[in-house]
This record gives sequence, structure tokens and C-alpha cells, in this order.
Amino acid sequence: MQDPDAPGGDDGHLSDEEIQRALEGFEKEFAEQEGDAEGAGEGTRQEDADRKQVPGGDSLDGVDFDQELAGLTGERAKCAAIITRLASAELLAAFCQISDISAACLDAREGAVAVLRNVEGDGPEAAVRDLTTVVSGLSAILAVNRADKLEVTLWIDGRSGQSYAPPILFATTAGFVEDLMIGTTDVDGLKAQGMKVYDSGDYDRKSAMGVIASHTRLGRGGGQGRGRVG
Repeated sequence: MQDPDAPGGDDGHLSDEEIQRALEGFEKEFAEQEGDAEGAGEGTRQEDADRKQVPGGDSLDGVDFDQELAGLTGERAKCAAIITRLASAELLAAFCQISDISAACLDAREGAVAVLRNVEGDGPEAAVRDLTTVVSGLSAILAVNRADKLEVTLWIDGRSGQSYAPPILFATTAGFVEDLMIGTTDVDGLKAQGMKVYDSGDYDRKSAMGVIASHTRLGRGGGQGRGRVG
């Protein structure tokens, strides 16, 4: 038999008085917890604000949002890579250095690949244009993922040529190229897998020319590496 003094009386429903008392209890408990949290969190708010601030007054959260938005609209590519037939990523990194291109270069049996850092606007196109102009006779494929749309174009002597469907690119390049372009990995991820990365920023013009000279002298430029550097 139900206790008539238990909450809800004998019909199993809460009375208006019981509901009011419960609400008052919740409000009191919430006020106490909020007061404790406010005292404990006062110091961390400033730390969070300091940590999020970056030069120019923008927050890191804002920068991330802007970059994500630019990626969605295509103003900033999600990934851009230059695929060559060069046998050496070190040689490609040297070519990138003398062409003023910032890139991480990776070896592949099918041909060395340069993952570009400047993916803003037409930065990828400018990079492949400069590379194929400076290194006469070098042809390269530019692959760019903008707003999840992959564009694949052949470049020769600073000019764009034929476009290709992504499946053709993926069928003729190393497996990591597809992973990079669809965003399932990045350069750091490939490093973690044990791949060696040659960074164009690790060379100056003198050391880059030394790398180029050694490869051309030994005839290990994958054919295209022996083109004239202008």
C-alpha cells in the first residue's frame, strides 16, 4: 500500500506544492554550484583568453574558422601537390628552392612529389608555373583539392595543358598521393610512417645548386632532372 505521506500522494502524481519545493531545491543547488564554479574559473578565463589571442587581435578560434571557411569556398586549397617523374625527392626539393617554392618533397617509385605549403588563392598554380619555367624541360602534374573538388592538370614550360580525371592520377602515382589529396593523411602522418621528407626550406641557393649538380653529373635525374636550370 502506498504511503500517503510519500511524494505524489496516493494517486502517483506530484502536487503543485511538491513541484514548487523541488524547483526551489534545484534553483538553490544550481546557485551554489554556479558560485563555486565562478570563483574557481575566474583565473582560468584570463588564461584561456591569453592562450587564444594571436597577433593582430584575432583569436585562434577565429583563425581556424576563417581557414575552414576558405577551404569550403575554395579560396584556400585543402591540399596541393606537384607530381613529377624525377627519381629523387632531394633533387625536387632543390629545384623548389631555386624556384622560391616552399614544399615538402617525398620520394616515390613513380616519381617524386612536392606537397605545397602556399595553398592560398592561385598559389599552387603559381608554384608549378615557376617550377616548370625555371627547370626547362621539366613537366609536372598539379593536383589541387579545392572545396573537395580535385583538379589535375599537366604543366610544361610554365603553361598548363591537358586536364585529367582523378582516377587516372591515382592509378599512376604512389598510394600516398591519393591519401594526401582526399585528406586521410598529411606530411606529418607520412613522416610518422617512416617516410623521409626533403624540405625546400632546408637549402639555400648554393646548397641547392650543389644537389642539382651532383644529380645531373651522375645522371640520376630521372631523365627530366637533366633539363637546363634557367
